[in-house]
Amino acid sequence: MRTRLLPLLIVLMAGVLLALGFPLAGSLAAREQQRVVVDRIDDTARFAALAQFVTAGPTGAVGAEGNERLGTLRAELKRYHDLYGIRAGVFYRDRDAPPMAEAPGGWRLPDSGESAQAFDEALAGRRSHDPPQVWPWQRGRLTVASPVVRDGDVVAVVVTDSPTGQMRSRILHGWLVIGGGECAAMLLAVGAAFRLTGWVLRPVRVLDTATHDIATGRMQSRVAAASGPPELRRLARSFNEMADNVEQVLEQQRAFVADASHQLRNPLSALLLRIELLALELPDGHEEIASVRAEGKRLASVLDDLLDLALAEHTAADLRLTDIAELATDRVDAWLPVAEREEVGLAYTGPVAITGWADPVALSSALDAVVDNALKFTPEGAHVEVSARTEGDTVAIVVADGGPGLTEDELARIGDRFWRSGRHQNVSGSGLGLSITRALLTAGGGTIHYAPNEPCGLRVTITVPRTGPGETVTTVRT
Repeated sequence: MRTRLLPLLIVLMAGVLLALGFPLAGSLAAREQQRVVVDRIDDTARFAALAQFVTAGPTGAVGAEGNERLGTLRAELKRYHDLYGIRAGVFYRDRDAPPMAEAPGGWRLPDSGESAQAFDEALAGRRSHDPPQVWPWQRGRLTVASPVVRDGDVVAVVVTDSPTGQMRSRILHGWLVIGGGECAAMLLAVGAAFRLTGWVLRPVRVLDTATHDIATGRMQSRVAAASGPPELRRLARSFNEMADNVEQVLEQQRAFVADASHQLRNPLSALLLRIELLALELPDGHEEIASVRAEGKRLASVLDDLLDLALAEHTAADLRLTDIAELATDRVDAWLPVAEREEVGLAYTGPVAITGWADPVALSSALDAVVDNALKFTPEGAHVEVSARTEGDTVAIVVADGGPGLTEDELARIGDRFWRSGRHQNVSGSGLGLSITRALLTAGGGTIHYAPNEPCGLRVTITVPRTGPGETVTTVRT
């Protein structure tokens, strides 16, 4: 969930920063250019004020006073160009006529472009419009024109043509500062996003872990509602209340099954005793008495299995470091007489020593139930093989038989309480053995899995962890 939420927050924050950064960058560029334009306007206004006192036209004679004013204007333009590198000139209305003054010498207005457009606007008696925005990647120039007005008429135009290198450098520098600020803000935003998602999702992860623990049988797991948003803390408290109620209901259910099984044993034993006494008064081989005896014994077996199931679900596992291979070998040896009586082959194959963490008593009982089930359904002359191997951080005990096996639908239901295949109703059993096995294994962190065995039969895999709580598996390669 964090991998989905975190990119979303980062993208949203990046979008906000970009939405703020682009207008800010554009505003900075416009401000820098406007400052330059205002300076050029002031300069053209000053040159226009000097030029309006030069009374001679393009071809007229200039007196001593006119020569002095014209010389002053030309000197100012030259000094201005030398100091700032900006081309400037005062041009008569007739663009083809020699200019009143210009710097550098010989500079003329082009017939088209921004300079010509600014000149035409100034001839109309108004200052030229602001030039288009110049961006750092453009090598444009700024042209500003102001009219020279004498006696209400425009007699000439002052034009300045400025390079934009320094202005573009300042804009670029400002953009770099903005970009650095955006990057720093983005880093802070990412850090805040990590903290925010961690704060929000930490209770969710704890809740998920506790839910998994309860789903796998560790009913004592609870959620510490100490951090996170108020809604998640309230959810954690509600989850704990639900878990308490579920645990209480399950405990009542287990107690009921155990009490019922225990309480029914006494009247059932008395009933079986009365049946035996009644059988003494009937002739030998009476079919009804034999049938009643069989059903009574079957009911007693069911009650015993129910009591075992209740105890298996209630009793905590006593985990120990156990030699799984030795335990499997011992159980195979214990079932060999039964296998010989049924004329079924039974053997253990695999390493002589594999250690894992398990409750030896519970694992032995589980393995007994699986081997017993395999011997029941394996025909004469077939073989049952028990093997053990390591699989990553678990140890697997595999019991493969040569019986008829199960269909896919039957594999999905095997292990359910009181379930038996319709094809095997004539085989003795209560349908609780594998349920007890699963309860015993789950209590110790083990699992049981069923699959078809090739070419025929059923393959049951029991797994237990190789490590105890808090340990890790270390693999040494030589």
